[in-house]
Amino acid sequence: MEHKTLNEIRKVADILPAWLNPRPLSKYERLDLWAGALERQGAQRLNTLFQIEYLSPGERELLRVDDSPLTVAFGDPRLRAEGLAGDTIGDAVAFFQVSEMELHDILCFCHHGGTMAADAAAARVRAAAVYGRRRARAMVVGALIAASVGIGTLIV
Repeated sequence: MEHKTLNEIRKVADILPAWLNPRPLSKYERLDLWAGALERQGAQRLNTLFQIEYLSPGERELLRVDDSPLTVAFGDPRLRAEGLAGDTIGDAVAFFQVSEMELHDILCFCHHGGTMAADAAAARVRAAAVYGRRRARAMVVGALIAASVGIGTLIV
């Protein structure tokens, strides 16, 4: 291992104090970056993942395919810098905080055939982000309504 002083490192890299580093990206920001990376590919055909739902959990976690929407995500420097570890389903579930079912809807052969256009994959990723946001909001609203009803019955 080679040791260098801070001044030597500054010559080849930008060094920011910890307090200047941006906050971690939210789930929706990560999905938005993935969709953006896919949109930059335009109509390029990407490989889908074959029969995701029939694999054991261990096999599914390790599943990857060359030239898939997941390889596009892993090829994006910002997503890698944020912590995307690879282009497997397990990596995507952990990083994007989506379920395997959501990834199945976005990536599986049974929905799209052998290949899909990158911009179509981007639309699926954006739809998953929007659905997730709406679902989260609905859960919060539902919890608030339930709490008000519960408090109302206790008061009466």
